Amino acid sequence: MQIQSKALPQSFSLRRSFQSFTAPDQGRAETSHPLLIVSVVVLLTLFAIVQIDLHSAQLQAIGLLSHGTGIDPVFLSP
Repeated sequence: MQIQSKALPQSFSLRRSFQSFTAPDQGRAETSHPLLIVSVVVLLTLFAIVQIDLHSAQLQAIGLLSHGTGIDPVFLSP
């Protein structure tokens, strides 16, 4: 008597479903899911914010980031 695992057919089923996402049919154009694109944009934006926050002192030193300097009074109206 041989005991068969149910995990093996499930893994093949998962593999087929992943292959349908990664290897589209020949007639179809490759497109990304809109949620994936939104997720990537949000993560890259958060990464940029964190990097700017971490390196704000260096950015201020080279003049790319100015905190608290305000508007030059010469340019203000009377």
